[in-house]
Amino acid sequence: MTRFSSRHSTSPFIWCLAIICAIISVAVIIGGIAVFAGYMVIHPRVPILSVEYAHLDLLKYDIVGVMQTQITIVIRAENDNGKAHALFDETNFKLSYEGRTIAYLRQGEFEVDKEKTLSSHYVVQSYPIPLTPTMIQATDYAVKQDVITFELKGGSKARWRVGPIGSVKFECNLSCELRFRPSDHNYIPQSHCTSAHKH
Repeated sequence: MTRFSSRHSTSPFIWCLAIICAIISVAVIIGGIAVFAGYMVIHPRVPILSVEYAHLDLLKYDIVGVMQTQITIVIRAENDNGKAHALFDETNFKLSYEGRTIAYLRQGEFEVDKEKTLSSHYVVQSYPIPLTPTMIQATDYAVKQDVITFELKGGSKARWRVGPIGSVKFECNLSCELRFRPSDHNYIPQSHCTSAHKH
């Protein structure tokens, strides 16, 4: 009986590709272990955003139902980590009144050193805002009660770096009411105007 045999040799290209994939896999595993070890050593706290101060600089409201306002807002970024710097990026906030957006607050990338804080000052000036009948009633009531409320929502993407081996990202979200007294334009502090309770 005649026997047939065949030999298939693996292409050098396939071997090289397999070796490269194996090296990449090992590098990814080692990198993951290094980042995890760094996290366990540093054990960072999540950075915090909070409203440090605010002031109602301007509030104009006429009988036609048009309102114009200017508000100063100071937002504090806090890094309680003793072993890692915190980097904040894509910082965006939206200021609203009675459900209507009146201004956006944006800031570029910034860094907060270990166990430090950084305060960012925003001066928000709105265009004349035409009020609906419902908003007119709400504004009349707010002026009579001497408490007018604005909504501030937004946040930042924060991360800390473990030396040269990698970084870990966090979402710092802020959603709170900014209350002012129209009579003297002063801010009424709110304990919940912080991203700390979100984590």
